[in-house]
Amino acid sequence: MENILDRFLRYAKIDTQSDENSQTTPSTEKQWNLARLLVDELQDLGLSDAYVDEYCYVYATLPSNITDGRKVATIGFIAHMDTSPDFTAENVNPQVIENYDGGDIVLNDEENIVLSPKDFPELKNYIGQTLITTDGKTLLGADDKAGIAEIMSALEYLVNHPEIKHGTIKVAFTPDEEIGRGTKYFDVKGFGADFAYTLDGGEIGELQFENFNAAEAKLTIHGRNVHPGTAKNQMINSQHVAMELVSLLPANERPEYTEGYEGFFHLISFTGSVEETRLHFIIRDHDRQKFEHKKAIMQKAVQFINEKYRRNIIDLQLRDQYYNMREKIEPVMYVIELAKQAMIQADVVPIIRPVRGGTDGAMLSYMGLPTPNIFTGGHNFHGRFEYIPLESMHKATEVVIGIIQLAAEGKTL
Repeated sequence: MENILDRFLRYAKIDTQSDENSQTTPSTEKQWNLARLLVDELQDLGLSDAYVDEYCYVYATLPSNITDGRKVATIGFIAHMDTSPDFTAENVNPQVIENYDGGDIVLNDEENIVLSPKDFPELKNYIGQTLITTDGKTLLGADDKAGIAEIMSALEYLVNHPEIKHGTIKVAFTPDEEIGRGTKYFDVKGFGADFAYTLDGGEIGELQFENFNAAEAKLTIHGRNVHPGTAKNQMINSQHVAMELVSLLPANERPEYTEGYEGFFHLISFTGSVEETRLHFIIRDHDRQKFEHKKAIMQKAVQFINEKYRRNIIDLQLRDQYYNMREKIEPVMYVIELAKQAMIQADVVPIIRPVRGGTDGAMLSYMGLPTPNIFTGGHNFHGRFEYIPLESMHKATEVVIGIIQLAAEGKTL
């Protein structure tokens, strides 16, 4: 357990924040710092083929130690190196709270920043455990440096315990997941796994093979500006048209009113003037038919406005981003059963729930590599209240090892 803690703290202190406005891969040069460190550590563990490619993807192989000729699945484990661009990751200073007593945790005394079970009642689930928190000034980076630390710790354990039989294990650490580009240059063919798991989930026990179908809609509304004193029957205020468009969408299908399998329209940005207004929406639903229906609602709303004003007052750019991985996982559900069994053996209760967002696993699944998602143990990602119990990280490592052991026993074939 100490190795997991030391490893995670080392990774968390390296600023790897990605940048959605950058057009390079990786989007920030600082992601190379962690990538090169991981290559060195992988090679030190004996994974001699470890390398980082031109796009900052780290790959390595732990060769099979099975010598009796049995056919064993090649399994991949994947985590991402970057942290969210939504909150600062510079000078991360993790705090280690041993034997948590169930009360408030003062993250920053000067600014009175407190991690409290009054706001986050799930903290009570970790009384007596060791919590790793922020200092209140940055995010922590458990998303997804916890996943990296857990994979690395599992590899170290297997290397140090050669009596544990395992097939070929592939690992990959990717850049730019937080800005939706984590699989852009992923070499699925070269990776060579039969299936894989991302370690990028939340609380202990999470096992996810469903995510949103996703699209984005960018709308440009063209108004007509004239002097307000003579504006009657002449002015078209694009901001008012934008509000009219928004009013045509289902008000109860917004993120703040939805949960579970419920989809939504999310207005991300609204900027404009009388002359021109730009709206940016994301559209989400787990059900493919409902997803297509939501896109049709957006298109019909635009069509209605354009017909009303008798001109193409709204330009719509609507594009699909990714799809629900479920349809790619269902034909190979043994990968879910394998993870469930590994969790049960580690005394972890499997919690199968949909991802209310995207995941690299969805993109990889559609690229030909079935890749469900496993918990890391973290909570409150992307902000100052992020924390992770050390014991949950230890269990995630146990689950990785358990999956590998079960596969070596032929459970997947």
